[in-house]
Amino acid sequence: MSTATETIWAAPRARTSERSLLAEIGFAAFLLLTFVGLHPFAIRNQSLLPLGDSGMGTGDMLRQITYLGAFTLIFVATLQRDATRLLATLPPLLAILLLWCLMTSLWAAQPDVTMRRAGLEIVIVLSATMGVQALGAERAFAILRVILGAILIVNFISIWAVPQAVHLPGEADPALVGNWRGLYFHKNITGAVCAITALLFLFRALETRKLVPWLVFFGAVFFTAMTRSKTSLGLLPIAIFAGLLFRYTRRHSLTRWILGTASVLVLSLAVFAALADSNTIIRFLTDPQELTGRVAIWQGELAFLRDHPLQGSGFGSFADTGKVSPLYNYVADKWVQGEAHGHNAYLQLAVTIGGIGFILAMLAFIVRPLVVFRGIEKPTEVRFYVPLFATFAFIVLHNFVESDYLEGDGPAWVAFVLVLAALRARENPPPQLAQTMQWAVP
Repeated sequence: MSTATETIWAAPRARTSERSLLAEIGFAAFLLLTFVGLHPFAIRNQSLLPLGDSGMGTGDMLRQITYLGAFTLIFVATLQRDATRLLATLPPLLAILLLWCLMTSLWAAQPDVTMRRAGLEIVIVLSATMGVQALGAERAFAILRVILGAILIVNFISIWAVPQAVHLPGEADPALVGNWRGLYFHKNITGAVCAITALLFLFRALETRKLVPWLVFFGAVFFTAMTRSKTSLGLLPIAIFAGLLFRYTRRHSLTRWILGTASVLVLSLAVFAALADSNTIIRFLTDPQELTGRVAIWQGELAFLRDHPLQGSGFGSFADTGKVSPLYNYVADKWVQGEAHGHNAYLQLAVTIGGIGFILAMLAFIVRPLVVFRGIEKPTEVRFYVPLFATFAFIVLHNFVESDYLEGDGPAWVAFVLVLAALRARENPPPQLAQTMQWAVP
């Protein structure tokens, strides 16, 4: 009798284990494609790159095929586990936003480019959300930590083993020379990834009190400093503060961490105002060369928005589109016309997907997540979501001077989608997963 019972239960357990393994392989492959890519330690000579490739393989057919392969594995694993939950993996507001991005191809200057980039964006977002749903949020972020920790080790080794892991002489911007970039194309990407790594491992270290997470945290902070990515270095302590505030104020947390974060921002602005006179501030906001040329880009975007306030130019049409880029006729400097992004995601969203898309994005990226974070009060939930909230705060602020939102397979963007997916998984928890396939997680 016992033998028959064991036989009955053995097959379902085996199938569950196989599905879990399939999901883990697909999800790990997806994360490696996102955080490592097919072109680590890529060349920096833009003249040697094909049109439509900003150095991260955006025009690479192999890249698109590999993403579809990873998505297929995750999709099959999710389908086998519970086909009825497929539609529940994607937050509704995010789904509407992605459909709007696809719809903008109807009036884009290059509709084929918009459709292709929107299609790839949908594949990437679905891979992230389905992966979290199939594995569970805790397991998904455990795998993410392993991969980010391994990347940090590779980055450190590469500084001595790979010459191009440091920005070399001959850069268009001489200020980049000597900055560490590791396996990434630009030091700002490296800085953001290292800052996210530091956030995830810091709060892991506070919970486990183990040595390894502390070592990874300090290593990530050090590497961030060596990239000299001012944005990531400046926002990292603010994100840590936001996470700590969330961690220690469960009750009435919404009021406390909003006021706390706002206080830090106001204090930062006050310090800046105290150190600069009015003429300096005016020059800072109007001189196109300030903020390494970002002001010139912002001026062009604002001029475009005055002419096209609602629909925008079309998703994915801002960068790597040559003379059809919406910025081309609004900015005179040729170096600005060749920029890969607008250095302010909020302006770039308004430029590309219009006022309608911008409102959808703010609801999906900020309003809805804050509502979910507000409802997290149980100690066990708080412990898990603290590093996610810190990461959320970092990326929301990071987008004021960089462009992460809807940026294809940008590492910071995918990390943000994983946070959104974890919040969605909290509202729609997956069925109990088999624990037979566990990796050693620091």
